Amino acid sequence: MLFPAFLQLIKPPDCSVYMKERDEENVLSLYPEEAQNTDKLSQKSIPAQVFLNYFFAINYHIQNSGTMAPGQLPILHEQRPELTDQDLEAIKKLLLNSWSTEYALRATAELGDEEYMRNALHWTFPQAYYAVYAGLQAFLYTRGLKTNNEGWVLREAGRLVVKNAYPRAIGFYASGHYDDFNVHRLPLAHYKPGLQIAGKELEAQSQIGQFLRTTRRMKAKAVRQAVQANLATAIRSSKTGDVLQKFGPQHWQQLTWRMGYTTVFDLMARLRISSTHREIARFVQAEIDFKLFHESLLQIVGYLNGIHECFVAQAMGLQKYEEYVQELPAYLQRSFVEARLQQQIKPLLGKEDYDLGQAA
Repeated sequence: MLFPAFLQLIKPPDCSVYMKERDEENVLSLYPEEAQNTDKLSQKSIPAQVFLNYFFAINYHIQNSGTMAPGQLPILHEQRPELTDQDLEAIKKLLLNSWSTEYALRATAELGDEEYMRNALHWTFPQAYYAVYAGLQAFLYTRGLKTNNEGWVLREAGRLVVKNAYPRAIGFYASGHYDDFNVHRLPLAHYKPGLQIAGKELEAQSQIGQFLRTTRRMKAKAVRQAVQANLATAIRSSKTGDVLQKFGPQHWQQLTWRMGYTTVFDLMARLRISSTHREIARFVQAEIDFKLFHESLLQIVGYLNGIHECFVAQAMGLQKYEEYVQELPAYLQRSFVEARLQQQIKPLLGKEDYDLGQAA
């Protein structure tokens, strides 16, 4: 991925639009004629096409969100944390896990056979997620979060997204109670998406907005199921004391704090969920562009990993990071890892007049 696409504006637009989940059916349709044309796309292919649209839209949005100067990444101006030798070894292991998984994902994409890619979804979906997740863990480790608890990792990532620690291209998120969701930093998310691949920023934002809302809805239902299955945490009827079976708005609101924010990392986690359900069989049978799907996933993974590698290199020190890259196993030598170091990280962190320890 080219260096300019890596650095995106962090500051959200002042005119952020908040999309209410309950108004979802009333938003403007991009394609009024589409209701009559859905029969052109096989019904069994629609779920897979929508999923492809979501990830293509994320990549489209990343590629079209503008560039920024190095000094506009506030997190790079924070005080560099003190890392022990034990910390460094743990971070290196997480980076190696991330890179090895991305290597496997790239190997599949580079084979180029669409039939192979179709059947490879069983493992490329989780590979895309875990390649990003391990890189995220490495970054958070430099900030003192040393855990394998996925919920804690995603919650902290969400908090950092909201605090503008990440570039604007992935600074969008959803918040709010069940059935009353808000989408932030996507000013065009109030349009109802169609079934077409995004060709404009308006189409991309509308699809990402819908992806955020549906993912947050799934997350809310999963939290409810976990809470209500535990007698110690279950919400009960004020009249009978029995565990509630039906939730009203006031009950959903009691669960919102457990959900955190819904960000691009939660959207990537949908790949893990999809790979473990029977719906993957429907994806394999669908008539969609599998090569485009893999290309979109690969570019998103490369972008997210590049950001985290930059943050990790800043925390480790550029020299130590570069030394580690030179010591990688043979299959990772002179690879995408080296390319991102030379094209993205060194131009950003290697400037003599760039004081990384200066407060933002």
